[in-house]
Amino acid sequence: MKKEDKNQLIESLQALIDEYAHIYVTDIEGLNATSSSNLRRESYKNQIKLVVAKNALLRKAMDRSEKSFDELYGVLKGNTSIMLSNTGNAPALLIKTLRKKSDKPVLKGAYVEESIYIGDHQLDALASIKSREELIGDIVLLLQSPAKNVLSALQSGGNTIAGLVKTLSERPE
Repeated sequence: MKKEDKNQLIESLQALIDEYAHIYVTDIEGLNATSSSNLRRESYKNQIKLVVAKNALLRKAMDRSEKSFDELYGVLKGNTSIMLSNTGNAPALLIKTLRKKSDKPVLKGAYVEESIYIGDHQLDALASIKSREELIGDIVLLLQSPAKNVLSALQSGGNTIAGLVKTLSERPE
């Protein structure tokens, strides 16, 4: 491969790395055509970009990125594919789903929420990470809870002061 071609591949990998917030480094070696096609299809459905890359080119792209991937360099051995997503737990959930039928893909490492996770044993921890939208939803729900309690107390007494006083006095501390 010519040097210009390699540089072009490195630049395209770097653009992908910079575009997506979360990166999973996986091993999909040994998947047959059907399983590989299924993985690509499911990745697309879950808004995950799946790219197979040479380790040396991927490392150079990671070096050029503004993100810090130093701890991931050790897992860049053997066959490597990367799963890129803007939702932190989406690739982990997909891997767990696919593992019910096969032992692939294997998680080598991940860069999620500006943290590095090394090893396949981190899959459960990564799957349990809540996305930004889920966290915002939880906060809104917590903020709404006291207001809902007051409204339900007001409505339970038929919107009268006596009903409100009665409801509040009967409420356990």
